[in-house]
Amino acid sequence: MRVIFKILAVATIAATMTLGTFVAPAMAEGEKFVFIYHSPDSDSWWNVIKNAIKNAEKDVGVTVDVRNPPTGDLADMARIVEQTVASKPDGMIVTIADFDVLSKPIRSAVGTGIPVITVNSGTHEQSAKLGAMLHIGQPEYDAGLAGGRRAKTDGITNFVCVNHQIQNAPLTERCRGFADGLGVELGKSMIDVGGDPAEVKNRVKAYLRAHKDVQAILCLGPSSADPTIAALDEIGLAGEVYVGTFDMSGAIADGIKSGAVKWAIDQQPYLQGYLPVVLLSAYTRYGVQVPHNVNSGPGFITKDNIEKVAKLAGEYR
Repeated sequence: MRVIFKILAVATIAATMTLGTFVAPAMAEGEKFVFIYHSPDSDSWWNVIKNAIKNAEKDVGVTVDVRNPPTGDLADMARIVEQTVASKPDGMIVTIADFDVLSKPIRSAVGTGIPVITVNSGTHEQSAKLGAMLHIGQPEYDAGLAGGRRAKTDGITNFVCVNHQIQNAPLTERCRGFADGLGVELGKSMIDVGGDPAEVKNRVKAYLRAHKDVQAILCLGPSSADPTIAALDEIGLAGEVYVGTFDMSGAIADGIKSGAVKWAIDQQPYLQGYLPVVLLSAYTRYGVQVPHNVNSGPGFITKDNIEKVAKLAGEYR
């Protein structure tokens, strides 16, 4: 697998050299980049991205310091960005979990001459406003919209969105897109469940007891999906309630196989970890850059392709 991505690294650098203005190559290695993301330490979804970063480090000869707010506090994340700017790395990769909270420190990084690539959370438009080189990620509203349209085709007319990180604006965009795809108002069809798995499970159970007419549940990642799957199993509704989710985990994969989960929307996090490291190295060494954003998703994981994806879950998918 690493051989394949090593080839990809070389091909990506070669491709960027044909798309940008060539500057005499420095041919140096050992650049130091910083990758800053918004989720707490407890969120295992980021393991795929971390694995991708490690492989990219080896493939292009750089060092990447991965940082995040331990509890997921976005004000703490803003401080981490500020500290990173002061340390003057060769490049920075950062998520835009909240544009208002993070715009000032990210603009400061760009203003001091640090090349910045935004990934995962945020939009192409927000990335451009901040002065970043490009954005690599999934258009969240469009991904939710695709999920909603798929559910509508399957006969769904109402839903509840289980939001495990209510302060993360892009997650709300997933819910809003899904509602629009169904052709209904989001309204009160989104519940704040927090990040504690036991609490997520209890709140989902309570909601379903109070809203027995709910046809579908939309989860926004493993942090909400895994406890929701467990809740449905415990109350005997696994396979009875239509469940769609974002991202992948062992529990989600098992749910798709059993029919408890209809589909998962895949944003291909490996690309979000690997590509920015490669592209930053190309920029710092050769002065070239890809002149467009990269949409890493959405794609759908269903019973038709789950066997292949499940084998790579947690490492590459």
